[in-house]
Amino acid sequence: MAAGLERIDRKALSPLDLLPHTDIREKLVELVLTGVPEGVPAETASELQQIREELGHEAVRDLNVVVFGGGTGLSTIIGGDSRSKSWIKDPFSGLKCLFPKTRSIICITDDGGSTGELLKDLPLIALGDIRHVLLSSIQLLKLQKLHGLSEKQAVRCVKSLAEIFNYRFRSRPESSRQLLHDCGLTDADDLPLIVKEMLENIIENLFADKRLYPTLQRPHCLGNLILVSSIYEQIPGHYSNESLLTEPDLIRQNLHRGIASLCVTLGADEQAVIPCTYVPAELSLRYTNGVQVTGEHKSGAARRGYPVDSVHINFCEEPEVSDEVLALIEDADIMIMAPGSLYSSLIPIFQVPKIAAAVKGNHHALKILVSNLWVQAGETDLSLSEPDRKFHLSDLLKAYERNIPGGTRGLFNKVLCLSFKDVPATIIQNYAVEGKIPIYLDRDEVKRQGIFPLECGIYSTSALREHGVIRHDPKQFSLVIRTLWAIFRSGRDSCQEAGSTDGQDHDEQHKYLTSMQIPCLRYQRIKDYLAGITIQLEGMRRTETDAIRDIFQNILWNHKDIPLEHLQFVKGVQCVAREHWKRNQNWDKVFSFYDPKDSILKIRQDQFNSADRLEVAFLVALGQGLLGNYAARKEILPICSGAIELGKSYHLYLKPEEERNCYFSPRDLATYLTLARMIPDPADANHFTRLVNGAEGFTPPGLLMGLTYAWYLDNRFASHIEYKMAVLKIDHSDLIPEQVRMKSRREKLTVFFREVIFGH
Repeated sequence: MAAGLERIDRKALSPLDLLPHTDIREKLVELVLTGVPEGVPAETASELQQIREELGHEAVRDLNVVVFGGGTGLSTIIGGDSRSKSWIKDPFSGLKCLFPKTRSIICITDDGGSTGELLKDLPLIALGDIRHVLLSSIQLLKLQKLHGLSEKQAVRCVKSLAEIFNYRFRSRPESSRQLLHDCGLTDADDLPLIVKEMLENIIENLFADKRLYPTLQRPHCLGNLILVSSIYEQIPGHYSNESLLTEPDLIRQNLHRGIASLCVTLGADEQAVIPCTYVPAELSLRYTNGVQVTGEHKSGAARRGYPVDSVHINFCEEPEVSDEVLALIEDADIMIMAPGSLYSSLIPIFQVPKIAAAVKGNHHALKILVSNLWVQAGETDLSLSEPDRKFHLSDLLKAYERNIPGGTRGLFNKVLCLSFKDVPATIIQNYAVEGKIPIYLDRDEVKRQGIFPLECGIYSTSALREHGVIRHDPKQFSLVIRTLWAIFRSGRDSCQEAGSTDGQDHDEQHKYLTSMQIPCLRYQRIKDYLAGITIQLEGMRRTETDAIRDIFQNILWNHKDIPLEHLQFVKGVQCVAREHWKRNQNWDKVFSFYDPKDSILKIRQDQFNSADRLEVAFLVALGQGLLGNYAARKEILPICSGAIELGKSYHLYLKPEEERNCYFSPRDLATYLTLARMIPDPADANHFTRLVNGAEGFTPPGLLMGLTYAWYLDNRFASHIEYKMAVLKIDHSDLIPEQVRMKSRREKLTVFFREVIFGH
């Protein structure tokens, strides 16, 4: 390869000058992917073809490749998306084909779908992305050598595995025999006997191991349960799930063994998939309006309307990275940051101590970031620096720079981007209708950040032609990486790593959050709490009561920002028939409240007819409950000028501190009331007032607490208060001082909720 480039460089007019692009890397990638251009002189065409063939023979099978990421993006470039029905058409392409020593380091903050259901019952890390990538990592040669299969037999074997691993059930299977039949394993004659017997034993163990019994009660992807059962086979049966909570090292050791055992038997490398840490973790995003949302699944569905300001990863204890991961990074010849969710894929990995520093400490490897194709609603649909425009590639790089300990220097210096030049405009328009917009390459700005963008046609032309969709093509991608490696090895890579950094100081300065509760323990505590309160449903049967209790349990589970301490003043929930609803609705249409007389959340009956309305009603009343029995009395007095009523004065008298049963300290309570525009009485610390103009209404402190509580947790559920917070989006004018004061109050209120109420 190097000799070929030197040969053509000696010519006055290089054949490479006839190729599109100005950068040699992009020229050679284009040559590899599309071939010699038509119309060039025969001698030149021959020289270009020779270079192309030399690139195709670059020796890469012994190279150590480490890929970071999670889920669909990573699995696609490793070997194709194993959850896609079309995967089975070509299951042995991608990086694993050209680079058999490819290993994936996986993010473990996923908490949605089947993975989220597992976290409710077992003291494990999130396993969904591990399962997904494991199946995509199965290699043809390993499968053939291990089980003596022809290529056709290997394809049929993987097809059966995909059907089994991707099988989902919503209700508990009657028996292991029934599950084996439903997932297709009973009739899977294409599986080698050793694989079939292993899977049968693993699935039967789901029914035999009492520790795994709860998992069968929930909807699941069978592949996740296969992974779980393989892990639990390594753990002695006398360890209960409760006792495992106090034996984290035992769980971690057997997590490794269970994953490795499954990899080897299925024909993947023993180190094909490795979690970035064995310590459970959760994702938390802070938006520029000050709100912080916890949970990857919830943040992915959020529509805050503000850019993400920062990313925080919370661990249940001090996070650790295994020696195995550090050794793989140290020995890596190529490191790839896979495409995926910006904030929930790569950043959580590099916030684990030592990982970013280890990558930066490897100065001999080729390091490449792969850009996403599309903006992601809730994450990359708004630019932090310029919220009025769409998301650019430079914005993605700035997000990494802000949120990765020590920044991106030494982490990667090239970013691989999709070239849209041959994609029909109609396809782009169709995606736009679905709300998907490309991440635009602002090449000059990216270069100013010290990163070199490489624009390549790494999408699947067959998927574009047959289905009108654009996605990374695993085969094309692997060819690009091989080409870039050849250039890198030849010494012609003009953007090789500049300078060096070990990142250690940055890691030591980075503050890792360790306040997370192990998910299954939190879920059990929620369950215990709800079992101990009264739920009164007028005219409903006991089975309906149990169903409502389950709904409340899932509300509290899904809103991970709610501390369990918020429940201490709530003794029950009561459904109130519409005809018995006596609450005055002159000023609002909120049909729930916290009753301090009996510490019961009162919700009007018709709110139970809609899951969304019930969730809003529950959260509003729960938020009000934080004030407890703080009020001794409330009164509204008219303010008159002669016979004209100018307005009213609202008076709030607090109970004496010793009689108060309230979540807030006296100081925090006074702060909140001031933010609610109540004026403290200098002569009486328990007296607050507020003026109300004319016939205008106002939001009293209790209702404001409940509405803002629900809005903070999910602004889609609290349009009641959204209009008040809209002032945060307005560029204030110095000509309108009241607008400045109003915006400042809203900002301080948001900070109060984030820091005092939700403890962020």
